[in-house]
Amino acid sequence: MLPLLFLLAPVVVPADSLRPTSLGHRLAFTYANDFFFGTDYYFTQGLTFDWVSPALARSPANHLLPAGPAGSVLTHGVALRYDGFTPLSITDARVRVGDRPYAAYFYASLYRASNQAGQRRRLTTALEIGYIGPAAGGKFVQTKLHELTNNPTPRGWDYQIRGDAVLGYRVLLEQRLLAAGRAAELIGRAEVSLSTLYTYAGAGLHLRLGRFVPYFTNSGLPGHDGPRRWQCYGEGNFAVRAVGYDATLQGGLLNGSSPYVLAARDVRRAVLHGTAGLVLAHDGLSFTATAGYVGPEFSGGRPHLWGVLGLARAF
Repeated sequence: MLPLLFLLAPVVVPADSLRPTSLGHRLAFTYANDFFFGTDYYFTQGLTFDWVSPALARSPANHLLPAGPAGSVLTHGVALRYDGFTPLSITDARVRVGDRPYAAYFYASLYRASNQAGQRRRLTTALEIGYIGPAAGGKFVQTKLHELTNNPTPRGWDYQIRGDAVLGYRVLLEQRLLAAGRAAELIGRAEVSLSTLYTYAGAGLHLRLGRFVPYFTNSGLPGHDGPRRWQCYGEGNFAVRAVGYDATLQGGLLNGSSPYVLAARDVRRAVLHGTAGLVLAHDGLSFTATAGYVGPEFSGGRPHLWGVLGLARAF
């Protein structure tokens, strides 16, 4: 935790008059679980906390994150993320050979968004630091939740992916392609992740339909929309990823002691990802309800659906 605290610590850095920092703040929370679709396998539960503040512009981590072109407005944030994964059956006390391993991770993503409103373009870069393995608490979280909801006790967490470091770098570029006033917007997305957790390259589309503030007019701070107006819209994302490495399937890069992992030849190298959801927002407060989708990630695997509820406050 000490390296993470150092990266978050405020230090004096010179101001950049060519790339001003947004003065807005944003706090967001999401909860994901596949019980929304009546399943209990693969990606089974996830939590995120996201904090955006101009104070984070002072983090030393920003020396590793490009500021983007002159004229950009910068937004700085940190996101904390937990995700847990299981095989198809959680009541089997033995290793299910050919199925997904048990795995859980927790990491912090320190990011900077460089927003160009005039060009309808945004570049987001992130440094990710954390761990995968028992210390993430996957066994405790799922066991306790199932105990509270009177569901079957998961019995295979003793065979989960063993402890390893998560260290990565991610880049996302977004560019508006088409728009119809404030009623429709199509945005192209290209993303690359180089990490001990997930290494991939992906491309996709982001569609928004309804009543909304245009995506690139808010200085890179979604939800901080200035005028006190209602927003209600649907949005969807579709992407294809070329997968290089997936530690939740193959185990960590530094620790080869996991009792069960999938062989590299069994990992699907092209995977579909998608989301579809509704957003209701007013005066910086927003609520989202989203369905997530991922295609088969390994040989013999199934596509999977889950639900996500989100609440955010920008000010």
